[in-house]
Amino acid sequence: MARDLRDHEEVRHHVPPQVTTSLPATRRQQTAAGVRDSFSAGLGILPLGIALGLLVVQAGLPWWLAPALSLSAFAGSVELLVVGMAATVTPLGAIALTVLVVNFRHVFYAFSFPLHVVRHPLAKAYAVYAMIDEAYAVNAALPEAERSAPRLLAMQIACEVYWVGGGLAGVALGTALPGPLEGLEFALCALFTVLALDAFRSRRELSSVLLAGASVAAALVLTPEIALFTALLVFVALLLARHLLATRRAAGDAAGETAGEAAGA
Repeated sequence: MARDLRDHEEVRHHVPPQVTTSLPATRRQQTAAGVRDSFSAGLGILPLGIALGLLVVQAGLPWWLAPALSLSAFAGSVELLVVGMAATVTPLGAIALTVLVVNFRHVFYAFSFPLHVVRHPLAKAYAVYAMIDEAYAVNAALPEAERSAPRLLAMQIACEVYWVGGGLAGVALGTALPGPLEGLEFALCALFTVLALDAFRSRRELSSVLLAGASVAAALVLTPEIALFTALLVFVALLLARHLLATRRAAGDAAGETAGEAAGA
């Protein structure tokens, strides 16, 4: 009995400490995390906003067009295109069609963007309005368990602040410069390249990269005048074909497993 008591005492002293579960983050902590999430995207958004403001001034357009476009559209690629079209007096119908084609990709963003975490109708409307490429790319790298409404909205608001502030800074810089700057239009291409590389590192979807490259190559060969429009259409068609093949293959595997279980029974 003495030995049993001694063994019990040793076990009691050697019990490992209880693992404490982490408490859920408060709203303030989630908001701070969302602002920190925006830093990586802000490194590209702020210079691109400055480029937008410079282009507005160099095109001879009124300075207020930069913040007006940033607040009404909030889509970097479209705003840069609209500035160029407005400078060349492009018809309104052509501008509207271009905006529709370029921003049509946002429809597919909604399929995987975590809008379900935002409950309030006004907050959800803002999340839809501010669903830009950078916000989608940053959110795609987050684990599902770490997504929340305060974190998502804080990240989107911070991205818009970078964009609007960059545009105003670009207007001020363009007004102060004695001459125009060349090559600013490449800023958008550079930003999308960085976002694509970051998304590939987090998702490792080589097939999507290959399909995108094939779409661009086909568009440049078949319709070089409207390569962007054709590349988007071809890429969407290839993604849909891949999805249908994956769904059919999964259904076939499930049917095979069911048949095997029935035969074994």
